[in-house]
Amino acid sequence: MSGLRRSFPPSAPISSASPTADPARLPVSPHPDGLRLAVRLTPRAGRDAVEGVAEAADGRLVVRLRVAAPAVEGAANKALIRFVAKSLDIPPRAVTILSGETGRAKLLLLAGDSAMLTRRIASWLNEN
Repeated sequence: MSGLRRSFPPSAPISSASPTADPARLPVSPHPDGLRLAVRLTPRAGRDAVEGVAEAADGRLVVRLRVAAPAVEGAANKALIRFVAKSLDIPPRAVTILSGETGRAKLLLLAGDSAMLTRRIASWLNEN
């Protein structure tokens, strides 16, 4: 897992009593245009999936995601954008990679209403 500690088992849902359901425990931060979402991406996985929320070595929370696309010529980044957009029911143009285009650790900008996005992210993580 290289520097990441799981906050909870991947199969355990995030309940409303869980600290991860609390917006302060979500891997998001405010941005003038919406929210920033911290992600750790695993390309060339068997399928697109959420592995859960993990804590990086520096203590920051990240959403661990897998995509089936390989990390070749931006294919994994495109798959990441499509997967996040579809999962949160927002248009792909509302998802932008702010940093980490060539690495596994990425910071995404989710454009839109931050309160609505926070609720959708919490719900998405609760489902997985």
